[in-house]
Amino acid sequence: MRGMGNMQNMMKQVQKMQKQMQQAAEELGSKEFEGTAGGGMVSISVNGNKEVLKVALKPEVVDPDDIEMLQDLIIVAVNDALRKVEETSNNTMGQFTKGMNLPKGLF
Repeated sequence: MRGMGNMQNMMKQVQKMQKQMQQAAEELGSKEFEGTAGGGMVSISVNGNKEVLKVALKPEVVDPDDIEMLQDLIIVAVNDALRKVEETSNNTMGQFTKGMNLPKGLF
C-alpha cells in the first residue's frame, strides 16, 4: 500500500504546481510591457497575453511623405514589446519545468 501513498503525494504536488502555474500565467497576463523604436518616437504597450494596449507616436515621427518609415518603426516597437513578453514568460514559466524533461513547447 506504500505505493498508493506515494502516488497520492505526487498527484498533490502536480495539482499544487498546476495552481502555481495558473497564478503565474494570470499575473503575467496582467503585466504591461513596452516596446519602443526610433529612440522612443514610437512606443507600444502590450499585456502578457500579447494583446496591444496602447500605441503612442511622437508628432515629429508622423511624416505624410514617409509613411513606410513610420510603419517600420511600429513593427520594430511591437516586436520589441512581444520579445519582452516572451522573455518574461520563459523566465516565469521556466521555473516550473526546470528539471523536468518535458517536450519543448508543451508550456
